[in-house]
Amino acid sequence: MTVEQNVLQPGGAAKHQQTFLNQLREITGINDIQVLQQALKDSNGNLELAVAFLTAKNAKVPQLEEATYYQTALPGNDRYISVGSQADTNVIDLTGDDKDDLQRAIALSLEESNRAFRETGITDEEQAISRVLEASIAENKASLKRTHPEVWSDSPNPYDRKRQDNCPVGLKNVGNTCWFSAVIQSLFNLLEFRRLVLNFNPPANAQDLPRNQKEHRNLPFMRELRYLFALLVGSKRKYVDPSRAVEILKDAFKSNDSQQQDVSEFTHKLLDWLEDAFQIKAEEERDGEKPKNPMVELFYGRFLAVGVLEGKKFENTEMFGQYPLQVNGFKDLHECLEAAMIEGEIESLHSENSAKSGQEHWFTELPPVLTFELSRFEFNQALGRPEKIHNKLEFPPILYLDRYMHKNREITRIKRDEIKRLKEYLTVLQQRLERYLSYGSGPKRFPLVDVLQYALEFASSKPVCTSPVDDLGASAPASSTLPAQTLPSTVEQQGPSSSDVPSTSPVQRSVIHKPFTQSRIPPDLPMHPAPRHITEEELSVLEGCLHRWRTEVENDTRDLQESISRIHRTIELMYSDKTMVQVPYRLHAVLVHEGQANAGHYWAYIYDHHQNRWMKYNDISVTKSTWEELERDSFGGYRNASAYCLMYINDKEQYLIQEEFNKETGQILVGMDTLPSDLRDYVKEDNKRFEKELEEWDAELAQKAQQEKLLSQIPRAPAPSPAPVQAGEPEYLEQPSRTDISKHLKEDSVQAINKALAEQEDRGPEAIMDTAIKLEYTRLLKLAQEDPPPECDYRLRHAIVYFIQNQAPKKIIERTLLEQFGDHNLSFDERCRNIMKVAQAKLEMIKPDEVNMEEYERWHQDYRNFRETTMFLMVGLEFFQKKSYMEALLYLIYAYQNNKELLSKGPYRGHDEELISHYRRECLLKLNEHAAALFESGDDQEVNNGLIIMNELIVPCLPLLLVDEMEEKDIVAVEDMRNRWCSYLGQEMEPNLQEKLTDFLPKLLDCSTEIKGFNDPPKLPSYSTHELCERYARIMLSLSRTPADGR
Repeated sequence: MTVEQNVLQPGGAAKHQQTFLNQLREITGINDIQVLQQALKDSNGNLELAVAFLTAKNAKVPQLEEATYYQTALPGNDRYISVGSQADTNVIDLTGDDKDDLQRAIALSLEESNRAFRETGITDEEQAISRVLEASIAENKASLKRTHPEVWSDSPNPYDRKRQDNCPVGLKNVGNTCWFSAVIQSLFNLLEFRRLVLNFNPPANAQDLPRNQKEHRNLPFMRELRYLFALLVGSKRKYVDPSRAVEILKDAFKSNDSQQQDVSEFTHKLLDWLEDAFQIKAEEERDGEKPKNPMVELFYGRFLAVGVLEGKKFENTEMFGQYPLQVNGFKDLHECLEAAMIEGEIESLHSENSAKSGQEHWFTELPPVLTFELSRFEFNQALGRPEKIHNKLEFPPILYLDRYMHKNREITRIKRDEIKRLKEYLTVLQQRLERYLSYGSGPKRFPLVDVLQYALEFASSKPVCTSPVDDLGASAPASSTLPAQTLPSTVEQQGPSSSDVPSTSPVQRSVIHKPFTQSRIPPDLPMHPAPRHITEEELSVLEGCLHRWRTEVENDTRDLQESISRIHRTIELMYSDKTMVQVPYRLHAVLVHEGQANAGHYWAYIYDHHQNRWMKYNDISVTKSTWEELERDSFGGYRNASAYCLMYINDKEQYLIQEEFNKETGQILVGMDTLPSDLRDYVKEDNKRFEKELEEWDAELAQKAQQEKLLSQIPRAPAPSPAPVQAGEPEYLEQPSRTDISKHLKEDSVQAINKALAEQEDRGPEAIMDTAIKLEYTRLLKLAQEDPPPECDYRLRHAIVYFIQNQAPKKIIERTLLEQFGDHNLSFDERCRNIMKVAQAKLEMIKPDEVNMEEYERWHQDYRNFRETTMFLMVGLEFFQKKSYMEALLYLIYAYQNNKELLSKGPYRGHDEELISHYRRECLLKLNEHAAALFESGDDQEVNNGLIIMNELIVPCLPLLLVDEMEEKDIVAVEDMRNRWCSYLGQEMEPNLQEKLTDFLPKLLDCSTEIKGFNDPPKLPSYSTHELCERYARIMLSLSRTPADGR
């Protein structure tokens, strides 16, 4: 919106003025408001030109008169200055001194801006926003045309996309649109806002509206927003696609520029669009009265600017929407607000004769929904790019705003003066305490109480009169003929001779100095510091003084600390009296940004006011959360994540979050009942399409199951035995079936039969089989009960060991043993063949109700999955030890995922989760380091290879590390990888590298936590049980010899 539009929207200057100045300050990093206002004045409200002027290298700062600082606050000033995008690259050079160039630039900019607005009805900043929206759509479409296949893909199973019970519906990220999801979900969960959108009816005379793009954009967007909200209410899908709403935004603005959208800017423009749409409707329905706009009523408030300029007082009322707050230099939200409400010197407000100038802001009318924009980005003029502020900033769940209200300004001023006085006194006390805690005049200082204690310990130490040389037994022989330094080196080694004077005589002892032996303690120094000469009387007086001084210092320090604590407590409780807690605002939503200024990912924490819990909305993922998690991610200072926008709601205005009631029955309306009839039909149609998708999936599965059943009934010829495979080079085949595994049990079965024959040689085949089964079960039970070392996993030797450890039903174990002894591999001699026939006969006699065959198959399938997981782990670790990290990663990923599924059924169903997690994490870190090294090389081919590794291997795997937020090591690893690439933002590099980095970083930072499966699992080698156990033992032994940090 430009200056010319002020005629169309009177009063707009008061509404947006403060926001624009703050955003210009944020973009340029210049805090002098006189400079900012003069730049906006000289550029006639064109933000791009103002930014170019302020950030141009070596540009001269104009000398401003003090009056310009208060230009926005003076009565009658109706200029409407809006914030747009950053400076375009094709601006006129303003670095010189030629003022004509500056005037030509301003004139050219105004001419272009006016011409564009006359032709399209769209302002510069609206065109700037379009570039971002179109880039998001383009990124989404481009992802479908990539030549390299994605590692992860959406599950074709529609049940994975089915909404569970009444879980909130997520929003799909359609390409760098996490900012859209975060804002829309925050507004959707405001029930009053939701009702306004859902019940919005387009004006009847929509076809008669002026045909400019602005007005023909608002109503279609409003229509799509209604559809989107309706789906969020009643869809049976886990998440819905917002592409149609974003497409309308793209169609409204045409541009080729690309960057990720800013949440506060998007929220500001979104509310503007909605305000325009509701204004059209309000003007149609007005009946001689001034129309009320529900968007203005809900999101906009007013404040009074009270100031003094050169001794003259002034007052001016302004409207505000999002209230901007600076973060840098403040520790909590109240400090930010105090700084934002006071500008300049305010002493003159209480003095008529002071020449100082200043102004205060007082809220006269607060909106029901109060949004704070936290300015966490500042412009680094040295690097020529914005940087993110990661400082910690605390904010409360309940915010009392009484101290900022105009009606309380007198009492607030008194309390501010009292706080100022207390803080000044606090500073004095802290300085005095610091002198006690950091005592001394040198570079190293210590607490005075410790200094006195050390002095007391020194004075009380007993002097040592003997030399340490005596204690070492290395005294040197006396000599009057040779100088000490000329004595041969062997003298010291030989020790004292019989003619030497005894070494206890200190008078005749001489010191021997030799090269490389100067570290020996001189004989005249004591073993530890102690007074050489001190009388008992002196010691008594000194100890008494030191004890007394130490006690005095301790008392003084404690008194100072208690006084400081009392003052802190007094300041904290300054506004806690009953009169200052009458305007409570409850935190409704926190919009979080993770990453750097140039790239990042947004998500939202939104409070469920009816369930009294926090929810985390991260694109398609909606999960329960806690205040502790919100603190960790939102306060800042911990990681690269921090709050960027806070949405508070008036805690006394219950209609904001109140459910809708049926007027006739008085019952609460939920779900589809809250929708108007047209939207209810729309959602029903979409749900029918999704139900049809579910039915088609079920039919497809049923058809496959029928085909498999028919195929299983067709008799098959025995397959020829495969050629022998050399050890160490396994052939990659399909995994063996249970029958294939049973071939490896032949030896165990024969041994059990031989033992049974030795015990009962004269018995029949049935008795021998029973005995053999008991012997085999006893052997396997003993293995299951042992506690072997990690390299010996007896579960791999036999399924029964696995079943026993996981408490499988007895019938499952019995049938498995019968199948082992009824296997055709035992038909090599007459005795075994007879036992095999008996076992087969017993299997046929088992009735269907005696053994649940579905459960039986599930247990054996779990065991096959366990062996498969073991092979994934084993092969992955073998590749890892060979430093083949790209090959190892896929195996370790599948090992972890399969193992996690097994462990969900029981603690002994899988392997050590921490072990697999460690090597999976290490593999990703190694690949990230390799990819970063390739990028740093600067060679085009190497850079491309590094980015391929990141895009096709690492980025798709990051959600696996983030899905379990309790796994701190994985989260830290992801942060390390992201920080490594974000660190390049502040470095000088070639333009093509900068472009590739800018394109890649959003993918690295914008990771959804939705986990999907790989397209194709890696092929596994076919191992016999003996080979599997042998190779597993070998790799596990090698791990035990290799230190692994973090395991």
